[in-house]
Amino acid sequence: MKTLARLLLAAAAAGSLTTPLAAQGRLGLVEQGEYVCALPGDATGAAWIEQEGKAFSIIEGSSYRTDRGNGTYLAEGRQITFTRGPLKGMKLMVLGSGLLQEIGRDGKLTRLRCHRAGPLR
Repeated sequence: MKTLARLLLAAAAAGSLTTPLAAQGRLGLVEQGEYVCALPGDATGAAWIEQEGKAFSIIEGSSYRTDRGNGTYLAEGRQITFTRGPLKGMKLMVLGSGLLQEIGRDGKLTRLRCHRAGPLR
């Protein structure tokens, strides 16, 4: 009986080693549509300054497209990571419906925000 208990405990421990340690939550999809990314402006000029090369469209499944090509993303909990394509490595945090903020290489939120500007064209 003790041997069976030890085997079950060892199997459970081995199974836990295959679970990703950095899991953020459930896998999901981002709302389809056109997304525009911008930095905040100031009181003397434009409220938002669009950033060239950062706009993207979320299309079917876990896919996106840009002017430079298509790619894939992983949406895990509130974090989105672009895994292939022109935006590979870019990470975003979901702030609310259609509002995202970039996560820098240091893990802190940057000033860049992306918002859903409308449906797919």
